Amino acid sequence: MTSIDTQVRVETDVFTVPMLIGGEWRTPSSTYDVIDPYRQALACRAPASTLAELDDALKAALAAKEKVAAMPAYERAALLREAARIVGERAHDIAHTMTLETGKAIRDSIAEMVRAPETLLLSAEEAVRIAGEHIPLDSSPIGHGKLAVMLRFPVGIVAAITPFNSPVNLACHKLGPALAAGNAVVLKAPPQCPWTIHKLIACFVDAGVPAGFINVLYGHEVGPALVRDERVDFITFTGSTRAGAEIKKASGLRRVALELGGIGPAIVHEDADVDTAAMLCARNATRLAGQSCISVQNVHVHEKIYDAFITRLVEEVKKLKVGDPFDEATDIGSVIDLSAAKRIEGTIGEAVAAGARALTGGKRDGAVVEPTVLVDVDVSMSAVCHEIFGPMLTVRRYSNLDPVIREISDHHLGLQGGIFTKSLEVAMKVAKTMRVGGVIINGTSTWRSDQMPYGGVKDSGIGREGPHYAIKEMTEQRVIVFNL
Repeated sequence: MTSIDTQVRVETDVFTVPMLIGGEWRTPSSTYDVIDPYRQALACRAPASTLAELDDALKAALAAKEKVAAMPAYERAALLREAARIVGERAHDIAHTMTLETGKAIRDSIAEMVRAPETLLLSAEEAVRIAGEHIPLDSSPIGHGKLAVMLRFPVGIVAAITPFNSPVNLACHKLGPALAAGNAVVLKAPPQCPWTIHKLIACFVDAGVPAGFINVLYGHEVGPALVRDERVDFITFTGSTRAGAEIKKASGLRRVALELGGIGPAIVHEDADVDTAAMLCARNATRLAGQSCISVQNVHVHEKIYDAFITRLVEEVKKLKVGDPFDEATDIGSVIDLSAAKRIEGTIGEAVAAGARALTGGKRDGAVVEPTVLVDVDVSMSAVCHEIFGPMLTVRRYSNLDPVIREISDHHLGLQGGIFTKSLEVAMKVAKTMRVGGVIINGTSTWRSDQMPYGGVKDSGIGREGPHYAIKEMTEQRVIVFNL
């Protein structure tokens, strides 16, 4: 592949993505170009949504929020099931657009489009299971003769901000629970893949979502204003820790759900299955070109099996096919843009200059970064202590497990981690003492099932996703007391 750092090909017939505001498709007053990162060709034009259009979207959501809350749960569930059906029917087309805009390998885009309808169906099931509880007041003299129940009600307007790396399924993880809970939504889509999100939202419109229930904006300007606006009752965000901290500061006393970054720790203990561990670490460090907050990044390997693991790991990484994301044989396409590719290349170069060795990979061609294995690293290197968000992993040896657990627990990021071991005792020790949001036994950090509670601790976030758990976040509790 020839270098494509600077030249951008321009197509003559380019789709302009509209916004959805108050049930109407609105042509943007200004646009920006979205570039296919692999080919450096113009993919589409997207709205650079303005503050006036944000105001219109919030007015539409405000006008609709009582209607959403009043819609019976079975109707909300039916709406989500119909949206899921249409998303499934259009999965191949949406996957193709996703790969075009993001450079994601088409196999990964198709896999995401299998999960997205399932997420909506899970949300539909949970819509009819939103339950309160009875509070036994007669457990005290003051409560005797009274009846109390706790019920859940929609929060009102949900501001949802989603990322580019899994754009459809992560949008469904916000839209599905928000609608299931009876909320109106203003979605700020990722600027890198607006056409993909437009095709998803069209599925909701064609499923019959009433006007104002979902409103969609694009671009860079409106995000900060959206989270500051007092008409917003709840903010759900997936993205970087830096942006999450800014949102938390802007949210004031309003509740938030933040799914933020991680550094993907994996522990390969002395009794681990080396072949399985090496294969999973290689693939889960490079899937989505490493652009996942739970991608494997830092692997700690017991000294007794270190050499065998390194040999197998490098073999597995070298098997991966890098190239055209539309080729069904491709494992790794491009990262999201040239800027990201250059950042990743720079981080690898800095580590090597400081004494690390790249056993394979380390090179960049355009927005494609070769999968890279770094050894001889230390915790002072950015490749170790900062989220890389690229197809790279570091490997270090250890002799004592306790310092490894302590290092992972003391790091300011704590999303998910994994350990490979045959020992139940070791597995439970890690599960109990490693301070992360989730521990995967005999697997890596890179695992998520859409119905499970998902999220981090420390600077990796607040709250949990997964339809059942997200609905709890997107509803508020109200106690009702009957004097009998």
